[in-house]
Amino acid sequence: MEQSPLYIRVHPNDNVAIVVNDGGLGEGAVFSDGLVLRERVPQGHKVALRDLSEGDPVVRYNVVIGYAQKALPKGSWVNEHVTRMPTPPSLDALPIATIKPPAMPPLDGYTFDGYRNADGSAGTRNILAITTTVQCVADVVQHAVTRIKTELLPKYPNVDDVVSLGHTYGCGVAIDAPDAMVPIRTVRNISLNPNFGGEVMMVSLGCEKLQPERLMPPGTIPIASPQDAAADPNGDVVVLQDESHVGFQSMIESIMTMAEGHLARLDRRRREPCPVSDLVVGVQCGGSDAFSGLTANPAVGFATDLLVRAGATVMFSEVTEVRDGVGQLTGRAATPAVAEAIIREMQWYDDYLKRGGADRSANTTPGNKKGGLSNIVEKAMGSIIKSGNAPISGVLSPGEKATQKGLIYAATPASDFICGTLQLAAGMTLHVFTTGRGTPYSLAEVPVIKVATRSDLARRWHDLMDVNAGTIATGHATIEDVGWELFRMMLDVASGRQKTCAEKLKLHNALVLFNPAPVT
Repeated sequence: MEQSPLYIRVHPNDNVAIVVNDGGLGEGAVFSDGLVLRERVPQGHKVALRDLSEGDPVVRYNVVIGYAQKALPKGSWVNEHVTRMPTPPSLDALPIATIKPPAMPPLDGYTFDGYRNADGSAGTRNILAITTTVQCVADVVQHAVTRIKTELLPKYPNVDDVVSLGHTYGCGVAIDAPDAMVPIRTVRNISLNPNFGGEVMMVSLGCEKLQPERLMPPGTIPIASPQDAAADPNGDVVVLQDESHVGFQSMIESIMTMAEGHLARLDRRRREPCPVSDLVVGVQCGGSDAFSGLTANPAVGFATDLLVRAGATVMFSEVTEVRDGVGQLTGRAATPAVAEAIIREMQWYDDYLKRGGADRSANTTPGNKKGGLSNIVEKAMGSIIKSGNAPISGVLSPGEKATQKGLIYAATPASDFICGTLQLAAGMTLHVFTTGRGTPYSLAEVPVIKVATRSDLARRWHDLMDVNAGTIATGHATIEDVGWELFRMMLDVASGRQKTCAEKLKLHNALVLFNPAPVT
């Protein structure tokens, strides 16, 4: 049955709304309140709810997302071509820890079956990860991983996978530059992710700038037993340039021999009931559209609040996708120190973009705009909603590891791949990723739950999307309904009772390090 013309207005003060109908609506379409479209408006795009004069603010989410560049009569299509973007908010005189939301009641009675680690953390998967110190060894390690999966992994049925932590770093870089700490600590902290069980194994070329002892200084790797204390404090390392290696097969056999010891230890691990407070969840969006801030991201925000109430750690990120709402974040900071840390990260990134001759307007993609997002301001308002309503209890610089519970702002670039890599370094063990345009993005190191913003996307990509939040737009479900669905799915996926679509298809993206330091 054909759906009647339908739009969604977020806030009573908004002077634009977005068209809900699949395929959009043509000129002359009449809404239930009598609004008539003056031209065709695609799905997800904005329609003027009143006459706008040149220079008038365009308001969505009760926020000025732009200014009309020409007169836009009621019923007009409002898009990036007929609006100009506001200037970015100043980082001075921001609200500092002024928002004091009512305390959310604890959420008890929920657990997941995880893998307990010696340091007290809990993994959602049991994976052997092989760390690389430099890109030069990536293909050698991948060759070894292929053979390990084929020849060794079947002997260790309690190990979920073997992954190579390949990257494009380690040499030809200014290794002592101040910002080099970002990629170095990223690789280090990814290697220590709870999903890897504390088993650290590295492959080095030998001549690279990022030497194994620099990547993993003594004391970095947690000691699980007295026997481990007698081992190499840098973990197990295979150096390809070692004189003992004669030919390629010698290198591969060394990696496989070392890997088997790690596999044997990982295979002895078993899942056990763990409180939800042991989960470390990263939330992110990519291929966003105008529905992201109406359906998927609000549902994720509801689930985020549930996780925080249960004591878990939840990270949201993407500097340019929160920059225009910085006052919302500093106001929600649990303490003035947290607010100042948010401002520090925003300023650092402003300076980083300025050095590169770019600004925040470069963030929005052709797909974002095709999906109805006119600019980064509108995109930011929809992105922040993923964080729910809890106070922000901590801030991480890129590559740092989370050490506290609650809602954490992990500063990262907005790039899907870099953001996911940095959230892995922060200790993420489960990833929730929303998309409106569609993306096969996933990670090999943690399960990734994909949430579609639109029912049409969920229908067409039925074997790539795990949750359909599009039902919120049509009124078939509420934000709370989908939020609870997502929360329960997280526990099932974390427990290994359910695999995500990407896990079933074995889809995953490469790790991409953020390196703001010079390349020599």
